[in-house]
Amino acid sequence: MGFPTRWYRIPRPQTFLYLMSLRTGTELITLSLLLNKVSGVYGLLALLTGLHLSSLQLSMYIYSILALVITVLLASHIRTQSPFHCVALACFYILDSIINAAYTAAFGITWFLVISQHHSDASGSKAPGLGGSTIDETSGFTTPQYNVSHVDVAVAPDQGVGPGDEAVTVGHPGFSTTAAGPSLGHGVLQPESMSSIITICVLWAVRIYFVLVIMSYARLVLRQHVAATSRANTALHTGSKSATMLENPFSPHCHEGRGWKGKLGRFMVSLGKAYWLRNEEGDEAWMNNAQSYRKREEGMASPVPGVVERERRRRSGTGPPPPMPPLQAGQYLRVQDATDGR
Repeated sequence: MGFPTRWYRIPRPQTFLYLMSLRTGTELITLSLLLNKVSGVYGLLALLTGLHLSSLQLSMYIYSILALVITVLLASHIRTQSPFHCVALACFYILDSIINAAYTAAFGITWFLVISQHHSDASGSKAPGLGGSTIDETSGFTTPQYNVSHVDVAVAPDQGVGPGDEAVTVGHPGFSTTAAGPSLGHGVLQPESMSSIITICVLWAVRIYFVLVIMSYARLVLRQHVAATSRANTALHTGSKSATMLENPFSPHCHEGRGWKGKLGRFMVSLGKAYWLRNEEGDEAWMNNAQSYRKREEGMASPVPGVVERERRRRSGTGPPPPMPPLQAGQYLRVQDATDGR
């Protein structure tokens, strides 16, 4: 028994959080990306204060500045619905997610190793992992002389001259949380680590949804452009050599396929050609629903009857003649007999 293709294809949201259109959602996601990349500027400004940064942190801040410039250049074309810039924004957001996942994994592993070190017998030694020394210095951990879980205070009579009592303290070591040396597994099993892991998983689930929204909007823009500029312009797939594939708008013979933008566009589309150009079942309804939701958001869902047709006829010059100007006082309308001049 086969499964429908829509069950294992990449999800294609029609709205953003079921409240806004894909374009509005893409704008909000891009705004959050800009705010995230601005942190790279403040990270480099910290160097002026004498803060020591590891090579991993420095590379992340430099990349954040480059990503900020690219995002600013692409964000302005979301409303213009340029197919090249929208597809480029979607591909760049995917690439940025992969790079952020690598940095998150690197910093996360180092963080758990630092936690494991402070709960092991090797506490006080050099912090392990990439950038471990910087994280250890700024994390606020202390290195006590004795690693104990709790202290009991006992009072005993003073054996010396004069009245008084002396206090005796007895510490109980926390054997359940100590280890011979720092390790990733030991750091993950610490009580405070599970909340960090859950938070990271939730944030990455949101990030994956954002990726799907931006990809869906770029796909919508691309398919609208193909439908509007197709050589026959009678069906969505018209103009392509295959009945199941759309015409690539970045082909060399197309307007969008000229120059370096055309080469880059063909490369981006080739990375997921089936997603961008395959004409699948339900795509027409998906496009119509996405467009109608955007129109409802902009307040254009229910135009006044007859206005659109009158405007079309006025622009084409086939409409009725303009009404006669009103008569002023003292003027008379002269009606000429149709038989005159025969």
